Amino acid sequence: MVCRVTRKINRRRRDRNSESGFTLIETLIATALMMAILGALATVTAQWLPNWNRGLTRVQRSDQLTLGLERIISDLAAAEVIPANREAKEPLFEGAELTVTFVRTAIGPNATRGLEIIRLAEAPDAGNLALVRAAMPFTPLPTGGSVASYLRFRDPVVLVRAPYRITFAYAGSDRTWRNSWNGASGVPRMIRVTVRDAATHQTLSMSTATTIHAEVAAACVASKPPPGCANK
Repeated sequence: MVCRVTRKINRRRRDRNSESGFTLIETLIATALMMAILGALATVTAQWLPNWNRGLTRVQRSDQLTLGLERIISDLAAAEVIPANREAKEPLFEGAELTVTFVRTAIGPNATRGLEIIRLAEAPDAGNLALVRAAMPFTPLPTGGSVASYLRFRDPVVLVRAPYRITFAYAGSDRTWRNSWNGASGVPRMIRVTVRDAATHQTLSMSTATTIHAEVAAACVASKPPPGCANK
């Protein structure tokens, strides 16, 4: 009697053990299925991730370009009719296709009240060319010699990087665009900012233009304007 009870107990234990576990074949099949799923996920990720990275890079470049153009347009629109010194009759403004130098009211969290000279020009950047903004406080420059020899810019900030390239054009009251402008003609009425792809030279839709707010020197609106303002 005792032996029969013992055999029944042992049989029940074997039945429970066989029902609660996995066989070796089941374990191998589950492992193979898991490896197949992981391999499929790895293949899909390898195909999708580069496209996602390229798309993210394009979005970041577009955002950086938009911010840079906003800074450029804001600076150009605020150009002032300020001569380099008391003896100079023309304003301090030198514009070329790839660079422009002018005077504007100082801005920025660390800027002091007054004026500053701004230069937007191309400069090397990680093996490419970038449009860089540099500034210096404005003080009357010494007479004699080239104005450029007295300019000491600092705090350069990259505004536009490759693959984009910025060029400038200038127009006066005749609305004729030119690739260069100097202070002998005053300041231009409008400045065109052209954005091109550096590789294909294609003009992009982000290109724009701005009007300079100042048209005459501050001295010309005084009660006794100096000679030469009548033609402004």
